Amino acid sequence: MIRYDTASTFTGYIADETHSLDWLFAVPGGEEPDPSLIPEAAVLVMGSTTYTWVLEHTGARNDPHSWLAEFGDKAVFVFTTRDLDAPEGADVRFVSGTVRDVLPALRAAAGDGDIWIVGGGDLAGQFYDADALDEIAVSIAPAALASGAALFPRRVGADRLTLIEARAVGAFARVRFRVAPGS
Repeated sequence: MIRYDTASTFTGYIADETHSLDWLFAVPGGEEPDPSLIPEAAVLVMGSTTYTWVLEHTGARNDPHSWLAEFGDKAVFVFTTRDLDAPEGADVRFVSGTVRDVLPALRAAAGDGDIWIVGGGDLAGQFYDADALDEIAVSIAPAALASGAALFPRRVGADRLTLIEARAVGAFARVRFRVAPGS
């Protein structure tokens, strides 16, 4: 299964216009999410902006052990057109090209496990465009941003999404949708 799982403001932004997640950490439970919300996945996928933010936020840029503490030996694929460095000992694979081009490598690395698109929204949208997205899960925070990085910058009709879960988790509203294959 390929899942996009993230937190968002109720106005549909996952980061502000400077790519900051400070709004999230101001929400009770935003700094340390409920462990039941962290998907089990064999492979993680992120864009370069998310990746560089994670490097800074985990301290992995200066301490490779913090990356390993956060992600262990999981393969992390980073879609990028930039030259980026990986923490020592981390299984970080920098890829470019289309989702369709990289999908065989993602599936091979995942084996029978799931693939988690950590962020951003446009990358998740590219998986949707490639008809390779099975589920969207969003933890909606009681916070609003007027602009920033959109949760999912695509138009998607109700015929493609089926609600499979809606519940309160602390201060967040958690929703999950199954994504139907395109026609």
